[in-house]
Amino acid sequence: MRISLGDRIMRQTINIWRTIMAEEKQSGASTSAQNKLESSKTHARRAAEDLKSAATTMAGDYRDKATQAWDDAKVRVRTLQEDGEDYVRENPMKAVLTALGIGFVLGLIFRR
Repeated sequence: MRISLGDRIMRQTINIWRTIMAEEKQSGASTSAQNKLESSKTHARRAAEDLKSAATTMAGDYRDKATQAWDDAKVRVRTLQEDGEDYVRENPMKAVLTALGIGFVLGLIFRR
């Protein structure tokens, strides 16, 4: 199970304050340590929530950019395909001879 960065920060803060609280209990100042621990928990939770919110926002932005890039690529490929089909219809002999030439060269390359 993966532990998020915010959870790790909160756990570390809690462990630090537990240690401080144990030391202060020995000296008789447990109420102050308890307040500090609660305050640290609150700050750690807020930090974790802020971190999660920022990560969610960034992920959404990157997802939107990736979707836009994918859509642009699909449009370009579709345009190239249509242009290729138009060229073959207008110049069938050139297209066939070009395909034969490319096939011959690739055959020589892959035969070795």
